[in-house]
Amino acid sequence: MNKILGLAILVAGVILLYFGYTEYNSTASQVTEAVTGNPTDNAIWFLVGGAVAAIIGLGVLLKK
Repeated sequence: MNKILGLAILVAGVILLYFGYTEYNSTASQVTEAVTGNPTDNAIWFLVGGAVAAIIGLGVLLKK
């Protein structure tokens, strides 16, 4: 049961990372980054959330 939960969290993390990557490379994010020097908040939150979820999912999968 824990392996399935870990895999689901890992997959969710990878999906969030994908959305963060596409948001980071979007036109709106590039314009915002050109003006303010920072990408949009959505891109940052997707990338951070995806990385955290992927790490937790891997931890659950690798835990004995």
